[in-house]
Amino acid sequence: MAKDSGNRQSQLRQRIAQVAAQMMAEEGIADYAHAKRKAGRQLGITDTQCMPTNSEIEEEIRLYHDIYNSDEQPEALLQLRKDALLVMQLLERFNPLLTGPVLDGTAGKYAETHIHLFADSLKEVEIFLLNQQIPYITDEKSYRVSERRSADRKKVPVFTLDGPNGLIRLSVFETDDMRISTKSPVNGSNANRANAETLNNLIRQSETPTAL
Repeated sequence: MAKDSGNRQSQLRQRIAQVAAQMMAEEGIADYAHAKRKAGRQLGITDTQCMPTNSEIEEEIRLYHDIYNSDEQPEALLQLRKDALLVMQLLERFNPLLTGPVLDGTAGKYAETHIHLFADSLKEVEIFLLNQQIPYITDEKSYRVSERRSADRKKVPVFTLDGPNGLIRLSVFETDDMRISTKSPVNGSNANRANAETLNNLIRQSETPTAL
């Protein structure tokens, strides 16, 4: 009986992961916890033990793109990376680093682009955006960072831009924060981050025809 219960729980867990993955891939939902809750409500599942991990959802996102978006997703991802590169080149003085789904390759159409900036003061970034006549809205985001205890979080201000293919979120860290890494929301390891040169190389590799 316990085995049957465990199998059913595992099946429900996978189903929530699949529905959450579809929402994140197709609707541009960026928050794993929100996607889980929404998927659970849609399926009528409230048991917290049936909730998948973020890693399980990310795996389902990759599978979803492979099955349903194998033609469209690489093109959409490439465009988002090109958009990110233009923004990073514009904001070069703030040592921008790309992170999140656009870098890791799970981003689909309408996905958010996450870029980390480093400045001595928030005002520097704000004045720059105003001088460039770039409209934005302000918010904040909480991060776990590598040199802090796992229970500690660091809140940083965020400028959100309305990009041509989705929202672009600029998290503004202090200059000294360049030496630390934020934690991945997927598995808790140090998040991947890439500068403009690395991103440009990724773009070039994507545009290079594969030899037969």
